[in-house]
Amino acid sequence: MRWRGERESDNVEDRRGMSMSRGVKVGGIGGLGLVAVVVIGMFLGVNPTDLLQGISNMQDSSVSVDRQIGSPAANDDMRKFVAVVLGETEDVWGAAFRQSGSTYHEPKLVLFSGAVESACGMAGSATGPFYCPGDQKVYLDLSFFEEMRSRFGVSGDFAQAYVIAHEVGHHVQNLSGILGKVSQLQSRSSTTVKNRLSVMMELQADCLSGVWAHQANKNRRILEAGDIEEGLNAASAIGDDRIQKMSRGYVVPDAFTHGSAEQRVRWFKAGFEGGTIESCDTFNADRL
Repeated sequence: MRWRGERESDNVEDRRGMSMSRGVKVGGIGGLGLVAVVVIGMFLGVNPTDLLQGISNMQDSSVSVDRQIGSPAANDDMRKFVAVVLGETEDVWGAAFRQSGSTYHEPKLVLFSGAVESACGMAGSATGPFYCPGDQKVYLDLSFFEEMRSRFGVSGDFAQAYVIAHEVGHHVQNLSGILGKVSQLQSRSSTTVKNRLSVMMELQADCLSGVWAHQANKNRRILEAGDIEEGLNAASAIGDDRIQKMSRGYVVPDAFTHGSAEQRVRWFKAGFEGGTIESCDTFNADRL
């Protein structure tokens, strides 16, 4: 992926190396927070129900997090990469929103180490990258990219860019009102329907990441040989069916929250080949 020398976003908030004091209070979680929990840990196969239970246990209690993380200097190159990718998403979605007569409000991307406090509550590195609609920020521990390589066998700069673009896709959904509508529907739905709505939302974010790749490459030729294959490998590796097989030894389709490997690959390709938001209507598609 061609990224060196390109514009870096000013919206990267670097909290690495920060020491979190003891006694951090974790408040309650509202409707938007619930949506954020659903989208947390897209790659690590974290069950949203387990996350909700964990947050419930943390509410109204003090969280002891008091460790000094190593200096961020070691990851300066990765920080630049993240800032460039975020800048590319700003350019693509800024233009798309202007064409539709609206304004794209750029999200912040928070780099952290170990644990972080967001408007959606406390989160540790194990939850993976996530988007919190409560503060409109994407949260990323760079150690996750090593987790991708060691656990899922996925590597490459475009695979990493796909992770960021997927989370920014949730921000696009938030600005478009989709996250709020999904949250409302989930609040009065059965578990099976909630999961299906979550799958639709996640597949749409995959598709939106494909739209970003299409437009960024059209504008600045960012793609090199093998990049799309890296993205497709990442999408395939973290399908619910593969993660369940790894963690449980068997697959439960009704418990899917992000989509199967085949679905994730197909919707990323739909976005990349279509190149428009209209290519990503997972909620009215005849086939997920």
